[in-house]
Amino acid sequence: MTDSPSVEQGELLVDPTDSRRRWPELTPPAGEAPLTPDEASYVRAARADSTVTAYRADWAEFCDWCDRENHDCLPAPAAAVSGYLVTLARAGAKISTMSRRMAAIRFFHAVRDLPDPTSPARVTTVWEGIRREHGAPPDQARPLMPPQLFDLVAATGTTRQFRGRPAEPDLAGARDRALLLVGFWSALRCSELCALTVDNVLPHDRGRTLTIPSSKTNQRGEHTELVVLPYAAHPDACPVRALTTWLKLAAITEGPVLRRVSTGNRVTPGQLHRASVNRRITALAAAAGHDDAGYSPHSLRAGFVTWAHLRGASDREIAAQTRHRSLASVGGYVRVENAWTANAATNMGI
Repeated sequence: MTDSPSVEQGELLVDPTDSRRRWPELTPPAGEAPLTPDEASYVRAARADSTVTAYRADWAEFCDWCDRENHDCLPAPAAAVSGYLVTLARAGAKISTMSRRMAAIRFFHAVRDLPDPTSPARVTTVWEGIRREHGAPPDQARPLMPPQLFDLVAATGTTRQFRGRPAEPDLAGARDRALLLVGFWSALRCSELCALTVDNVLPHDRGRTLTIPSSKTNQRGEHTELVVLPYAAHPDACPVRALTTWLKLAAITEGPVLRRVSTGNRVTPGQLHRASVNRRITALAAAAGHDDAGYSPHSLRAGFVTWAHLRGASDREIAAQTRHRSLASVGGYVRVENAWTANAATNMGI
């Protein structure tokens, strides 16, 4: 079962005339004044674009399931939600996927001032049973760290040759080197890396300081988070040099840092997105002979945490860079690579 069977190539396969499935507009009850333009603007900002996309797909699938099972989806009875969860669980859906589907169902009801259909005891008890029976540790991205990281860096292009044009720097290659090295050293989440702008990169005598206006754990931007990007001893491993070279070659002075590059070796205004980052990492891993490693965009962040552990950094020091609020979350990155380090079982003397 796929995560979003109602979505194909980013388009929802739903009837646009079905009012139940349209993205709900927040409308005050009868007798109240309509939303002002400023209020409407803030309402739109209440959910990230990625959340809106996910909720649309999840809600569309729930409506499809209700149609097949002869349930109303809006308002949905508790039996519809519990039955839907059972169907998902029996089909092997992940707990995180089902949790997000429930969040979408709650949202579509809440924005229309309808009771939350996920709160009745019938639903909560079924949900608790599903979590106990089908719960599993979350999938963890394989860490991408030295020396494999440097294999991918070495696989990036350096020059391009086009008919009728002299040899020129490979802009996609320069961008990919910045993507890999900045992504690893900064330990940014993929969404943060893609959203990075020139204004977020501040000079420092020891490298660069990255300002992160909002993040997964700071969604409202109540405080600016800082990430350090230090100079590395070896030029080929240095994120600051890679970033500076990319920005200079691409003539980027404002806007997104990591951008798409056309097949004609021209930089476009648009920023990279997670799917593009995934394709680049997959392609470079294949070029470097690591195509079976299963690296993903999160592998850079996971690689930083794992490598830092192996180098003796404390969880608190790592969390200062990754911005994890819980040290237990940092410890969750401990994998096969460092499970044998500082472990009492390896020093028993027998």
